[in-house]
Amino acid sequence: MLSVNAEMIALYWDIGKMIEQRQQSEGWSAAVIPRLSKDLRNELPEVKGFSERNIGRMLSFHRQYSILPQAVAKLGDGSSMPQSPTTVESLYELLFHIPWGHHAVLIEKVKEHPVRFWYMQQTIQNGWSRNMLTLMIESNVFERRGKSDNNFKLVLPDPQSDLAVQLLKDPYIFDFATLTEPFNERELETELIKHLENFLLELGAGFAFVGRQYPLEISNQTYYIDLLFYHLKLRCYVVIDLKKGVFKPEHAGKMNFYCAAVDDILKHPTDQPSIGLILCQQKDKVVAEYTLKNISTPIGVSAYELTRALPDEFKSSLPSIEDLEAELSNV
Repeated sequence: MLSVNAEMIALYWDIGKMIEQRQQSEGWSAAVIPRLSKDLRNELPEVKGFSERNIGRMLSFHRQYSILPQAVAKLGDGSSMPQSPTTVESLYELLFHIPWGHHAVLIEKVKEHPVRFWYMQQTIQNGWSRNMLTLMIESNVFERRGKSDNNFKLVLPDPQSDLAVQLLKDPYIFDFATLTEPFNERELETELIKHLENFLLELGAGFAFVGRQYPLEISNQTYYIDLLFYHLKLRCYVVIDLKKGVFKPEHAGKMNFYCAAVDDILKHPTDQPSIGLILCQQKDKVVAEYTLKNISTPIGVSAYELTRALPDEFKSSLPSIEDLEAELSNV
């Protein structure tokens, strides 16, 4: 299947290249695409994919990626992202492993090449469908990755610290949860587990669910962890504590206790130190930084949102509360 996909991508690349060359050498205009589409469909009626729109995508595909050497140079100038491809060969390999429908989404929705390459890698690593890729782009997962406030660089060795930093996001979007204010932490926890598949997708690849309200027996008392996961790449437990409202410094003390207990009771000798993730509705970056500064346990603090924020261009077009009240009063 991968081989067939690569052959199709190569065919589309060659068609786009041919049109581009003819436009430059013979002055072909955009009007040639409808005629070319008709001729190809008449000549090859059993072959799909030669609509005007798709041929236009082939031309755009070639134009977008015929500058791969320049893209590699840009990735190597210090602006490269973790795990970015750094050779023309590795970039071409990405191109020919991504389904054509995914390419259409990426060209339409992602303008910067380095960001596109990142989404391509994530598509291959996570097996994202076209719809899932679209969802990830629209939720700005690239912009949210690695944004959590944490002390990983101070307490974890390389490359574990870098991988842990990229693992966390800020904010997390839980728009699949059907909660309205007021709600409590237990209700949020119930909703996340109810929609566990969506929750795992938002957390990212590598998270394995261990338990909810996971019990730890310590000194004849039972303590309960909100959510416990194991991360397959980091090779460690991830303790998640859900908080309603604003992050407070004392939350880190509780998380420090949980991680120490997990390391002592559950951690295998070959596992890495457990990581704590405190999820709260709001947080002050300075407060989080001071709180985590002298703590030896790896802890991250991220916010969560139950609804995705509207883009600014939509906000300006929505009626105000006053407008709605005035309209309703006339009904």
